[in-house]
Amino acid sequence: MKHTASALPEMPPCDVKPEPYQDMSKERMLDIRQNNCNPMTMKVTYYKKPVHIHQGYMQWLWDTDGRRYLDLFAGVATVSVGHCHPKVTAAAEKQLRRLWHTTSIYMYPTVHEYTDKLAALLPDPLKVVYLVNSGSEANDLAMLMARVHTGNFDIITLRGSYHGGSPLATGLTSNSAYKFPVASGFGCHNTMCPDVFRGPWGGRHCRDSPVQTVRNCSCSQDHCQANEMYIDQLKEMFATTVPNRIAAFFGEPIQGVGGAVQYPKNFLKETYKLVRERGGLCIADEVQTGFGRTGSHFWGFQGHGVLPDMVTMAKGIANGFPMAAVVTTQEIARSFAKGVHFNTFGGNPVACAIASSVLDTIKEDGSQHISANIGTYLLHELAKLREKYEIVGDVRGKGLMIGVEMVKNKASQEPLPPQDLGEIFEDTKDMGVLIGKGGLYGQTFRIKPPMCITKADADFFLAVFNRALQNYMERRLKP
Repeated sequence: MKHTASALPEMPPCDVKPEPYQDMSKERMLDIRQNNCNPMTMKVTYYKKPVHIHQGYMQWLWDTDGRRYLDLFAGVATVSVGHCHPKVTAAAEKQLRRLWHTTSIYMYPTVHEYTDKLAALLPDPLKVVYLVNSGSEANDLAMLMARVHTGNFDIITLRGSYHGGSPLATGLTSNSAYKFPVASGFGCHNTMCPDVFRGPWGGRHCRDSPVQTVRNCSCSQDHCQANEMYIDQLKEMFATTVPNRIAAFFGEPIQGVGGAVQYPKNFLKETYKLVRERGGLCIADEVQTGFGRTGSHFWGFQGHGVLPDMVTMAKGIANGFPMAAVVTTQEIARSFAKGVHFNTFGGNPVACAIASSVLDTIKEDGSQHISANIGTYLLHELAKLREKYEIVGDVRGKGLMIGVEMVKNKASQEPLPPQDLGEIFEDTKDMGVLIGKGGLYGQTFRIKPPMCITKADADFFLAVFNRALQNYMERRLKP
């Protein structure tokens, strides 16, 4: 499509009319948020004038004034099949009328129905399911299981990764914004992230993405020197930082909070081999990449041609309802049964009914197919904006897991300052589109919508984003 900046882009139509908002005033909400909600709530609140969300339906959100927004961040890649999706809502309502809560001390159908469905979607031997309530909790559990099973302690993750904010998971997470000045994460080590755009090595054929970097390299299509250099960094960590035997390696198939960072195509495959040679388990963090979001595969790890020993998942698992899981092998599960693991809310009947409906809906609605088609279209069109604007440094991702990294200029690749990025961010919102932010320096726009968006929605966003970039460039060029 052609991205013109002359007229204000027109939002695609929507037949749904929101209910009139008649509850607490915006002023009162803000007062409570500032004085009674924990301070972090205000710290992470988007926009100078916060958006007061009242209602949602599929890819749309409405604020308390009745204004409609196209949601391209999905509650941080969490709303998988659409806000208040009718099929999922009906499943929740049906279960709420039958049974709200019991625990695994009793037998009840929904947990068995869901566990069977989920296990069927994972390759052998990943067939044992532990249900928990959040991604952080899932990664905590996976850490403990890996250490118990291997008898080893040290765990490796990639710099720029995010694996949760709990006391244990902050050790896995490698981003100073989520760190506190207290002792935590004993035994966790971070190795260089193989970021082929911002890292020291990268080229034109590295990523499993419709869009590559514009870095020059002399590699052939089937050979990646950058991958070899990043693997050498990992080998150096093994030689200098950890014992000869380790517990695990955690890796996101595509970094989420880190800004949709992708690795060279064979990096995870070679990393898994090196980790297993040292007695470690390989753990795929699918909290953001799972459930068809990458388009080509149901699970992100499948796109790397690897088979992990454990998979952690959350966010899109239940379309925004609190739920998460760890899936592993019978062998690892047996070793963990030496002690008692119990979770009061894990496998809650309502959560399982919702998550089961989400799996059905992904299949019935063709959500993975939408991710592949619309995501690829968005990536190609965003790449055109990269060619057009000096401040668009990189466009990357797969399916509806997309990052647009902003720079001062392409020559320096210095991150665009937060206040400058904020201008584009605010402008995009003011024209009716909600997107996210991420990256180590907050320099990357994150586009991870519900997997129900249409080409018309994509075109609307592209027109809005183009207009926001054009507005910023015009302001920057003013004397």
